[in-house]
Amino acid sequence: MSPALWKFAYSPVMPSRASIDGMNKHARVTRLFIALPVLLCLAALLPARPAFAQLCRQDVLVESGETLSTIAARELGNMAAYPQIVAATNAAAAADDRYAVITDPGRISVGQRLCLPGAVSTEASAPEALTPSATETIAAPAAEDNEDDFDFVPEELTIDYLRSLDYPGSDLVIEQTLAPGVNYQRYVASYQSDGLKILGLLTVPNGDPPAAGRPAIIFNHGYISPEVYRTTERYVAYQDGFARNGYVTFKPDYRGHGFSEGESRSAYGTPDYAIDVLNATASVKRLDGVDSTRIGMWGHSMGGYLTVRAMLVDPDVKVGVIWGGVVASYPDIMTRWTRSDPMPAIPSRARRWRQEIMDEVGTPEENPEFWASVSANTYVDELPGPIQLHHGGSDGSVPVLFSELLYDDIIGAGGEAELYVYPGDDHNISQQFNTAMARSVAFFDGVLKGGE
Repeated sequence: MSPALWKFAYSPVMPSRASIDGMNKHARVTRLFIALPVLLCLAALLPARPAFAQLCRQDVLVESGETLSTIAARELGNMAAYPQIVAATNAAAAADDRYAVITDPGRISVGQRLCLPGAVSTEASAPEALTPSATETIAAPAAEDNEDDFDFVPEELTIDYLRSLDYPGSDLVIEQTLAPGVNYQRYVASYQSDGLKILGLLTVPNGDPPAAGRPAIIFNHGYISPEVYRTTERYVAYQDGFARNGYVTFKPDYRGHGFSEGESRSAYGTPDYAIDVLNATASVKRLDGVDSTRIGMWGHSMGGYLTVRAMLVDPDVKVGVIWGGVVASYPDIMTRWTRSDPMPAIPSRARRWRQEIMDEVGTPEENPEFWASVSANTYVDELPGPIQLHHGGSDGSVPVLFSELLYDDIIGAGGEAELYVYPGDDHNISQQFNTAMARSVAFFDGVLKGGE
């Protein structure tokens, strides 16, 4: 640098008083902007958030195969306390994005960070928002079989076999009291079926029942992997829709599901789940405050299959409502089950019960009498009451055709049936849920409440 330029750049000329005041003000502002982020960082490190610190006593990372109920049972000692984990985790997520945001308690992912609350209520909280998001997504029937080996007895699939058994049920035993619904109480209850202790979710309206008792609805859930199924995690909005309208409701878990005893086997290859539903019905009839002559049944998907079979066995079930039901004949279930997406190859273990039965009794073409004897559709002229069918027009899990076939069979036999198809809606009828629920409640009311 030349001496002239150096002199210009470093000239020791003294600035004016106004210049000095301006520079001091600029320096103070600069220091403030520099210090502000530092102070904010220090504040984040200091214990200045006692509410958040007390909220989470421990973090948990979700591992493979875990559900909120299994985590609640292990960490909180109460499987039904999972809503408290949801509330604590969502509150933590509002302040720290490391935590998961849980919008559907039935769907958590491996690796998500959960917050275990610092203070745990002894009661499980009822979910605040009752929406149809907490529902199951079923697989094709091929995926509904247990991997373990077990013997198939074709004759036990027949309607006559189910009719030959006794279904004494038992007294319902309250295992756990849950937080109440809007106008009803909620419980985890147990009953006996085939010598097994089966759990279920029971709802009872508030107040004293009428002298004749209240009507009741048995609530048959669809396929959910037995290993991840939990009593309180699914169908919250669906069961609530009937519970808040004055019905006693009971959703049996079926054997091998959640904490129920027994082995979970094929719904279509054994009579097990139908037996559990019929014993659940007998148990609800014994409940104080229930009118045993006013029993209805609701079923979704696989639960629709169970609903039709149970109605053919127990004439006290006066009415049925089925959403997205697997309600076709066995030959149609085996040959006409189509999906909106390409069907993956069926694993050998899932083909086994079909193949074993056909090896023993022949194909539907070779032995139509047997296949008619195991199909509920053959007996629809003996249904004790009407059935209302609902199906999403874009159901990618169970074809609308199945509901159409059952409707045609019932009407052709001179029975009573209604069919509603919801264009563009899915297997859970989640888009037009309110409409389908209102129709379902009105249908039950017309049969079970009469002039009330």
